[in-house]
Amino acid sequence: MLLAGLAMLPGGTVSAAAPGHPSLLITAAEVGPLRQGLDQYPLLEKTYQSLKKTADKALASPMAVPVPKDPAGAYTHEQHTRNYYALQAAGLCYLMSKDGKYARFVRDMLLEYSKLIPGLKNHPEAKSSSPGRLFHQALNDCNWVVYAIQGYDAVYETLTPAERKQIEDGAFRPLCNYFTQDLKSWFNLVHNHGVWAATAVGMTGYALHDQKLVDMALRGTQNDGKSGFLAQLNQLFSPDGYYTEGPYYARYALSPFYLFAQTIENNQPELKIFQYRDQILRKALQSALQLTNTDGRFYPLNDALKEKDWTTQELIAAISISFQRYGADNTLLGLVQQQKKLILSTGGLAVAKAAAEAGKNPPAYQRRSVVYRDGATGTEGGLAVLRAGAPDEQTSLIFKYTSHGLSHGHYDKLSLAMYDRGREVLQDYGAVRFLNIEAKEGGRYLPETKSFASQTIAHNTVVVDEASNFGGKEKVAETKSGEAWFADLDNPAAQVVSAKANTAYDGVQLHRTLALFRDSASGKPLVLDLFRVNSATTHQYDLPFYYQGQLISTSFQYDSFSTSRQPLGSKNGYQHLWKEAQSRPVRTPGLATLTWLDGPQFYSVTTATDTATHLVLARIGATDPNFNMRPEPALIIREKAKNQVFASVIEAHGEFNPTAETASGSRSNVERLTVLLDSPEATVVELKLRRGGTYRLAVANQDAGATKTHQVTVAGQPLKWQGPYQFKRL
Repeated sequence: MLLAGLAMLPGGTVSAAAPGHPSLLITAAEVGPLRQGLDQYPLLEKTYQSLKKTADKALASPMAVPVPKDPAGAYTHEQHTRNYYALQAAGLCYLMSKDGKYARFVRDMLLEYSKLIPGLKNHPEAKSSSPGRLFHQALNDCNWVVYAIQGYDAVYETLTPAERKQIEDGAFRPLCNYFTQDLKSWFNLVHNHGVWAATAVGMTGYALHDQKLVDMALRGTQNDGKSGFLAQLNQLFSPDGYYTEGPYYARYALSPFYLFAQTIENNQPELKIFQYRDQILRKALQSALQLTNTDGRFYPLNDALKEKDWTTQELIAAISISFQRYGADNTLLGLVQQQKKLILSTGGLAVAKAAAEAGKNPPAYQRRSVVYRDGATGTEGGLAVLRAGAPDEQTSLIFKYTSHGLSHGHYDKLSLAMYDRGREVLQDYGAVRFLNIEAKEGGRYLPETKSFASQTIAHNTVVVDEASNFGGKEKVAETKSGEAWFADLDNPAAQVVSAKANTAYDGVQLHRTLALFRDSASGKPLVLDLFRVNSATTHQYDLPFYYQGQLISTSFQYDSFSTSRQPLGSKNGYQHLWKEAQSRPVRTPGLATLTWLDGPQFYSVTTATDTATHLVLARIGATDPNFNMRPEPALIIREKAKNQVFASVIEAHGEFNPTAETASGSRSNVERLTVLLDSPEATVVELKLRRGGTYRLAVANQDAGATKTHQVTVAGQPLKWQGPYQFKRL
């Protein structure tokens, strides 16, 4: 699919003008106003001084362009990383100061690389199907090109034709040829790696006035539009801007998306790249920011690291460019204040101006309840975030029913995670990885990412027969997704969202409904969780809740394996869970409550039980000889049945003050939780609180139409409602 207005040359190539230099992120005409802005706007000047510090440090050090040999985190890897940042910084410092020493540094270092790169083979530490030359993986080589080409673009006019030829033929073209020829299938991937690869080759193409490179970057190596930058824009984002690999990887991909879009706009404005797909890049940035916790950390879905937050380097460029192309958004100025950095561009100038005008108290960023569709056409499930409370006391409930998420996806259909006042209450593990820490397998993803973190049992969702969704097969998972059933975020009584996953297990239907509501007596939001499972044959169903904190009490008796432990199972992630205790059989249906303490707050999970319910207390860390995983606890609710309804309540209650040495409200407020009805037509559950009200949730199981009327009989009494659900205080 081509952009409207795309100028075509014979043979299907794209017509690109050949402007002067710089021509990538900024143009020659923008340099003057940027210089003037340094004296006017403190944040722009601070950004420049930071770049100058990086460049001056590099200039004052012996130039080092070592032969690559080390994995991530070790010397040669880190030195080449420092070098590409220094090349970009020095180039920008030359444009701002016109001091020739910065241009000479860029020239000399790129000449050294032009001697090194042509003789390189695959990196000695490469372990993937896309090995790099300078780094262990080609992705990092793309990072090098994206930053180094900016330095080259900045000093281009200072170089002789012979120097340009040597640098281009020795440094940039060999890597671009390697990406597009030797790693052709990798380059054509619709994936965050493919975005970085297209950006590296495309920015190089524009800087070198090489039409063939530009065409391949935009439309793939076959120039057919099935891959390349335009295909990435078409396929990686839903119409709402949700990025299919999850928010952690949206953060990483937004940098090359915005950098290359800016380059395209500066060279071929007729393509109107920032208007593409109804301003998809604007939506992508907005959705990525919404998918952060109150402390700015990205929700750790799929292969994510929990430490990454919205001050990350990759978002700085996106925000600056967004201000230029989509207009000022003052709600982002609080984030800018935290980042304390811009990019030196017209957009960065606009951000600096807005920040100066806003002063020390910019508008606060507003996180709201959202539902995002997944998939290029919005038909591959989605992600819901329900939020309640003031920003500093906000409760967030994340419900994931997306597509798989490409190679970084997890087998976690209908999983949930929960945060309260910034704290992770019910966790998604994320990835098992120590980023760039050489001692942990060179900073790569560790084996337990596949053997545990991506498996279904690692998530707060139902596992059938100790197997992962789709048999743990990525190719199968990529053809399936969750199914949005309904969502209502506007109901003042409760925010309710519901989704299904009927293809995750053969012959088993999964349907989960979550309601986030506030009871006037307790004052704190509660979660009512209704998870319905149906099958024609008997299965073992496990529903884990991974909680954060110290166990305080349980309402059920259990046998503790305090002197010896065994793994809970042998495969599909179960081998990594210690079985620490199991409940004793109960004679009558009732409730099971587990209460824990995290910081100043008590939390409880309460679930309705029957005589077949087994409860297991487990802990991550079994079969982990290198201690790669965090030893965190879980409550697992186990049932053997054909059809099963897991009804649970998650609540925050009471408080603990270690300074005053006081504790109050450590007991759960749930008095009764009963499944009143489960039929093909509807499921009805009733919740009674000790202090507060009694609530009833009825969910339509077969028709979620807004005008559809439902009528069922509950305890001999008719119950009627219109629409997909009814949530009512009795």
